[in-house]
Amino acid sequence: MSWGTELWDQFDNLEKHTQWGIDILEKYIKFVKERTEIELSYAKQLRNLSKKYQPKKNSKEEEEYKYTSCKAFISTLNEMNDYAGQHEVISENMASQIIVDLARYVQELKQERKLNFHDGRKAQQHIESCWKQLESSKRRFERDCKEADRAQQYFEKMDADINVTKADVEKARQQAQIRHQMAEDSKADYSSILQKFNHEQHEYYHTHIPNIFQKIQEMEERRIVRIGDSMKTYAEVDRQVIPIIGKCLDGIVKAAESIDQKNDSQLVIEAYKSGFEPPGDIEFEDYSQPMKRTVSDNSLSNSRGEGKPDLKFGGKSKGKLWPFIKKNKPPPPPPASASPSAVPNGPQSPKQQKEPLSHRFNEFMTSKPKIHCFRSLKRGGATPEDFSNLPPEQRRKKLQQKVDELNKEIQKEMDQRDAITKMKDVYLKNPQMGDPASLDHKLAEVSQNIEKLRLETQKFEAWLAEVEGRLPARSEQMRRQSGLYDSQNPPAVNNCAQDRESPDGSYTEEQSQESEVKVLATDFDDEFDDEEPLPAIGTCKALYTFEGQNEGTISVVEGETLYVIEEDKGDGWTRIRRNEDEEGYVPTSYVEVYLDKNAKDS
Repeated sequence: MSWGTELWDQFDNLEKHTQWGIDILEKYIKFVKERTEIELSYAKQLRNLSKKYQPKKNSKEEEEYKYTSCKAFISTLNEMNDYAGQHEVISENMASQIIVDLARYVQELKQERKLNFHDGRKAQQHIESCWKQLESSKRRFERDCKEADRAQQYFEKMDADINVTKADVEKARQQAQIRHQMAEDSKADYSSILQKFNHEQHEYYHTHIPNIFQKIQEMEERRIVRIGDSMKTYAEVDRQVIPIIGKCLDGIVKAAESIDQKNDSQLVIEAYKSGFEPPGDIEFEDYSQPMKRTVSDNSLSNSRGEGKPDLKFGGKSKGKLWPFIKKNKPPPPPPASASPSAVPNGPQSPKQQKEPLSHRFNEFMTSKPKIHCFRSLKRGGATPEDFSNLPPEQRRKKLQQKVDELNKEIQKEMDQRDAITKMKDVYLKNPQMGDPASLDHKLAEVSQNIEKLRLETQKFEAWLAEVEGRLPARSEQMRRQSGLYDSQNPPAVNNCAQDRESPDGSYTEEQSQESEVKVLATDFDDEFDDEEPLPAIGTCKALYTFEGQNEGTISVVEGETLYVIEEDKGDGWTRIRRNEDEEGYVPTSYVEVYLDKNAKDS
């Protein structure tokens, strides 16, 4: 297997291939160089991280690091510093053992390649000059032969003419002889040059070119071996630091195992132990005789202090502060302080234990909560297909972007269909080029894809028309500027009335003007669960199949008829019911609604 014999006529392709090999080598050098930069950056970040969490000297923080857990953390930071040093070693070794070495080898390789192809071009130029010389001698020999033939014909004509003098005949004979001699000389010269060219051509194709191509082949094989060795070095540089990195990790494990919780507990005792004895029992001081309290007064005090039920977050609403309620009831007033705690040294009232919680609850009720849209709470953050979780303007932009993408895909498929149609026409006119029937399947597949994309586009265009119908009319200039405006003025997160996205009837725009959200913690879930079902205000027919996978939605099948219990209030969702147990929300664009006239008027 030799390039000189197998690729004797591929001089230009070999030149391109060897240049590509040098480019690959330079690309690998660039890759290793970027890897070294990443290792240096990573080591620098690790060192900065370790330095950031080191305790400051002569500070209170340094005194707190006497515990074994903190000492273990310090050891971990030190080991991470050593860990960063190993990544610096990787970067240095790769730079010295791979980058520098390969960069020098690339320069040598370029010089060697230049010399080899220079010798090849020189051999090409020599054989081309020999060929031109051969062609020139051949044309001269051909010309001299024709001149000799004409001179001979002229002599024979003059000799046959009786009116021509003898001197003219003799002159024509001499001219013919001269031409014949010149033709013989050209013949001998052409023969000599032809033999020389054949020899040079044989040497060129069997000696010079094979030798040059063999050198190029050896040069290319050395390059391939060199890049393989560099890859091995690349792996070995990483492998060499693995034991040291393992020691760093072992040091972290050892530091973790050195943590002694009992010792830390003893250090806490030593740090904060006061040494005082616990106080003894307090004697009873009776103030009832001077005050002359009656039994009835005591009974009344007890009834007022103990008869009042405590505010508890029990039952279903335990642990919940639900911000969305249909009935805004004012919070209960704080209970009167009529407990036995008014008596000095008396038993502490349970109501007094609840006061911190009630204070926190009142603070929560008087503060303005940041309420996110109900859809994100109900659906777990899943993005609907119609982007109904976005504000109207952002939703319009998303839908417009989706429509543009689908139109591009349709145009692409149509171009492909046109190309297949043209190819089929070519096959019909020239059957030897291919079978036209073989393209029918592909053509049908492309047409089917176009139809699917058009249906998808129509669906998104319907949503887009629905959104644009609710937006205020504005010029094209404002439409183009809307993207800039939205980026500079993002919508407020806590304005759920303006960005109404809740598919639950528990929050409406009419309630958005309330001064603040108030929550009644007790008996809330009972009111929510025992809610009476809404009456049907019409019917609807499903235009498309909808998979209601999120909470609060319901699945419908195309052509199915259901009851409408709440129409679209501007958020793109309609509440429907299949039976007494199945109800939920579906996108308004998926159904065709038929409202009862009485329900409309009401």
